[in-house]
Amino acid sequence: MTPGDLTQAKTKLIQATHEMAANLFTPYRMGKFDLSHRVVLAPMTRCRAINGIPLPVHAEYYAQRTTKGGFLITEGTLISDTAAGFPGTPGIYTEEQVEAWKKVVDAVHSKGGIIFCQLWHVGRASNRVYQPDGGAPISSTNQSVSDKWKIIMPDGALDVPHKPRALQTHEVWQVIEQYRQAAANAIRAGFDGVEVHGAHGYLIDQFLKDSINDRVDEFGGSIENRCRFLMEIIKVVAEEVGTDRTGVRISPAIDHNDATDSDPLSLGLAVIERLNKFQNEIGSKLVYLHVTQPRFTANGTKNYGEQEEDEEARLIRTWRRAYQGTFMLSGGFTRELGMKALAGGDTDLISYGRLFISNPDLVYRFKVDAPLNGYNRETFYTQDPIVGYIDYPFLDQENGEVTH
Repeated sequence: MTPGDLTQAKTKLIQATHEMAANLFTPYRMGKFDLSHRVVLAPMTRCRAINGIPLPVHAEYYAQRTTKGGFLITEGTLISDTAAGFPGTPGIYTEEQVEAWKKVVDAVHSKGGIIFCQLWHVGRASNRVYQPDGGAPISSTNQSVSDKWKIIMPDGALDVPHKPRALQTHEVWQVIEQYRQAAANAIRAGFDGVEVHGAHGYLIDQFLKDSINDRVDEFGGSIENRCRFLMEIIKVVAEEVGTDRTGVRISPAIDHNDATDSDPLSLGLAVIERLNKFQNEIGSKLVYLHVTQPRFTANGTKNYGEQEEDEEARLIRTWRRAYQGTFMLSGGFTRELGMKALAGGDTDLISYGRLFISNPDLVYRFKVDAPLNGYNRETFYTQDPIVGYIDYPFLDQENGEVTH
């Protein structure tokens, strides 16, 4: 074979590999997990737990959205009694919660699915009604979230976030330990792994973003110090459950809960640089990095002009090229946009939220390119265990009719 023939053969191999990867429905090896497709259930707050405890209906909800070889990430799950900012949020810090989650995990595993628990602390995006003894929410700062952001009260009414209390340095280390223990609890509950929620203006993001973090200790100031809280959490969680069971979510460029940074591109690269360094030092990769697109908002996705779309694409592609491992995107994807992102090599996996709420059989509908059920925002965060939760209809896979 001549050098020219060898080059041509290599080019064809690369093209063939790329074509195989550029599809929502082709398999993917995510660390040690063999996924049958690239459509992931995104973590979404659903507010259906009681006293922090998942119910039997949780098992049905997740099982409905499970496919063999499919990957699911739970709703944000509280790491401690100070972590809540929504009603009806499940936790993973008591034995009763661990036991209840076992039923959910078993239901997913019985259908051949893979499920991670998202570890969550909302930090300052809370209200005293959710805090032990009505105390102030904890954060990296004493600065409040602006009143344009609202907190859903237990009765469904809206209130403002309450002024937080900045954690003392020794307390920061205590919260890091809570993440470690929550990860250990998740594995005891049977989860295949955990996702550390470092996005959307919640506690970890409050340390990362320079518009919020005004600390003068080892967790504030320089970008390295602002990344320290996240990295210390990653280290203890990975040490506890293994890098092969640890994923992380970040959102350097979105402003949810007033979480803005003066240089989101550099912030994202700083986090990625430290994740890569950590992986290289221990010789083992995290399961994935999960990034929310800049266009994501609490009420949908922003309508971008061409210039904004180009800038978003530049951010995402820069982070994608920099990260040494599996890359997942979320935020307003449709079937078409998901296919395009994979075909362009912008991501390995795509997580879907709102479309998965209203279409428990989303993977099948995508596969046959069937019409989708519309979703009802009014029931996203209600406590009704049926309506808006497990009552969305399926598409009959034999005759294409909608069934309940």
